[in-house]
Amino acid sequence: MTVARRSRLGMLRAADTVRHALVLAVGSLAFERLARRAAAGAVSGCEEQVFRSINNFSPSLRRPVWLIMQAGSLPAVGVAAAVARCRSRAVAATLAISGTAAWGLCKLAKRVVGRGRPGDHLDRVVVHGAAQQGGGFPSGHAAVATTLAAVCTRIAPPPAVPFVWGASLAVCGARIYVGAHLPLDVAGGAALGLSVGSVANVALSLTVR
Repeated sequence: MTVARRSRLGMLRAADTVRHALVLAVGSLAFERLARRAAAGAVSGCEEQVFRSINNFSPSLRRPVWLIMQAGSLPAVGVAAAVARCRSRAVAATLAISGTAAWGLCKLAKRVVGRGRPGDHLDRVVVHGAAQQGGGFPSGHAAVATTLAAVCTRIAPPPAVPFVWGASLAVCGARIYVGAHLPLDVAGGAALGLSVGSVANVALSLTVR
């Protein structure tokens, strides 16, 4: 490798690191502010309106929505890592670690924030499927899906990137539809996932040659 090429790669790696560090800062700040609002316990009129507009969709969507939700489940972390291994072992390992970390951090944050499920704050909540237990903020599915999307974009073909992020967004909507989370919950989960994914990407930028 020539000196010029090595220098160019170094500059690209530095720029990539800075970009992900900025995303980390924005995601962390957004999560902190959303967590404060969620801890207050109140559901604003706007949040309720958004929730009901999605939660009241046709019950016939229950099965396809259930499939969409699996993209934010813990098993999805293993699937994503296995698929990514064909392209990059480093990215595959990072997906496994960061996806699991996002899931675990959400479990911890739920205990700290203490916000309930939609049914604990609103009446006439439609539950599509089994009722969810535990805290509502942040959404673990949203966090996992966003983390996986953030890391997968490193190796996904450019035409596939919008679909990767679209799947993450669909998971967020699915969790509102089934009555498991309020909009603030999925927004918090996405912000946390973006932060975790950014940390993972910074680590990859600094270590992968």
